[in-house]
Amino acid sequence: MGIIVISAYKPKEGKAEPLKELMRTHLPRLHNEGLVTDRQSIMMEAADGTIIEVFEWLSKEAVEKAHTNPNVLQMWAEYGEVCDYVPIGTVSEAAQLFSSFKPFA
Repeated sequence: MGIIVISAYKPKEGKAEPLKELMRTHLPRLHNEGLVTDRQSIMMEAADGTIIEVFEWLSKEAVEKAHTNPNVLQMWAEYGEVCDYVPIGTVSEAAQLFSSFKPFA
């Protein structure tokens, strides 16, 4: 059984478009490494520009493998250049009973 996670990526100043481009490659790159299921991710954008992604790791072991996989580590370095990872609870919409976001574009 997979592990579904919710991740939030807040773009650094002037890096919103590069983050969006990188987000489009996230799941395919993880899939190529055999780390995620075939389930499509759901991506959305908060009012402050934070990108929220819901996706499914293949297993706990896959998450652990990601932390030593050179291709994943390279991808995470690319993320570090364009965004900060933030807890979903810091995204203002997450405090609403029915959180709504813009579709990812």
